[in-house]
Amino acid sequence: MPSHQNTPAPANKGFLIAFISALVLAFTGILIRLISESYQLPALVIAFWRDFFVVACALPFILLIKPGLLKVKPQDWPFLILFGIVLALFNIAWTLAVTLTGAAVATVLVYSSAGFTAILGWLLLKERLGIWQWLAVILCLCGAVLVSGVVQAEAWQANPFGILTGLFSGLLYALYSLMGRRGSQKALNPWSLLFYTFMFAAVILLFINLLPVNFIPGAAGRPVDLIRLGTAWRGWMLLVILAAGPTLVGFGLYNISLGLLPSSSANLILTAEPVLTALIAYFLLGERLNLFEILGGSLIIAALLLLRFAQRKKNSLAYQPD
Repeated sequence: MPSHQNTPAPANKGFLIAFISALVLAFTGILIRLISESYQLPALVIAFWRDFFVVACALPFILLIKPGLLKVKPQDWPFLILFGIVLALFNIAWTLAVTLTGAAVATVLVYSSAGFTAILGWLLLKERLGIWQWLAVILCLCGAVLVSGVVQAEAWQANPFGILTGLFSGLLYALYSLMGRRGSQKALNPWSLLFYTFMFAAVILLFINLLPVNFIPGAAGRPVDLIRLGTAWRGWMLLVILAAGPTLVGFGLYNISLGLLPSSSANLILTAEPVLTALIAYFLLGERLNLFEILGGSLIIAALLLLRFAQRKKNSLAYQPD
């Protein structure tokens, strides 16, 4: 007789929480696009304030609930700093992609990272890929090609930097995911990882924005540009909501859902994010996906579903009840 059963009530609750998590996360690109267009704030300035406010919002909760999360072993500091650098680079690339290509396209491109993650895991971590995983990788990368617009000559003429930035953001997110996996292998608390990686990323982004050069796309250029919002309190509020909502609340709810659902089920529900972002962007920002982008997004979602199917099949074969 099994030691426990998945009763309907916790499973239903977990499904609802996971879906709300995907819905909250879907507003990330929407808010970045809204702030960028409404206040002409440079992309890297938005990225800095987002990371800064994540740390500012998380710190009081950690201090009140579990201050021990701030304690880290000395040997883990180099890893956390490197993780922060990767996060900063990803934030730069993805925020630029949102401002250049739109919230819907950028969010779909980020989910192409599943293909990059599988390839990097195969190359760097010696993870074995079966036929289903390779098929998912091919679908995912083909979807990224279609969504990015690289098959359309006019897209390269109109927005070549946006295309390259969007594809690069997917690759960086794959690297970020692998480092997160490595952090769990090192038994680092996920909330400690979130706090310190965002803290180091904020410091790095501040340094980049304060560099006295003008060739970095999307950077402040001048220190005064960091506080360009001035007394525009609505803009500051949107930045705080961007940090406290999609990042802290979104990932917090996702972690809660993992306690009520198998990780494969929770991750599967989370793949609704790019679809939700596209729908929200359509109604709030008037963004529309063309035929190539819709087809590419469908291929990416199909690849994610295929990866989950392969993992579930693998788990069912590995578990043989007595």
